[in-house]
Amino acid sequence: MKTLKINQPVNVTRMSFGRDMRAYPKAIEHEGHTYEFVDRGLSCTVQRGAQKARIFTLSDGAQQFWLRDGGHGIWTLLSMSA
Repeated sequence: MKTLKINQPVNVTRMSFGRDMRAYPKAIEHEGHTYEFVDRGLSCTVQRGAQKARIFTLSDGAQQFWLRDGGHGIWTLLSMSA
C-alpha cells in the first residue's frame, strides 16, 4: 500500500463519540472530496512542551487516513493511502 504525505488542513464535517466518550472525526472534506469514515483505528496523544495533539488512524473502507487534532478546531490530514 502506497502512502501519500498530505500535511494540509481539512474541514471535519461530522464528529462521533467512542465508548470512552472521546470525540473523533466521522467525515472530512479535502480538495472538494468528502470522505466518510467507517472504521476507527488507533489514536494517541502526543505532547511537545505545553502543546498536545491527538493523532487518529481512520478508514473509509477503501483507504487509510491519518489525522491530527491540534486543538481549537484545527485538523490536519497528515497522510492517506493511495
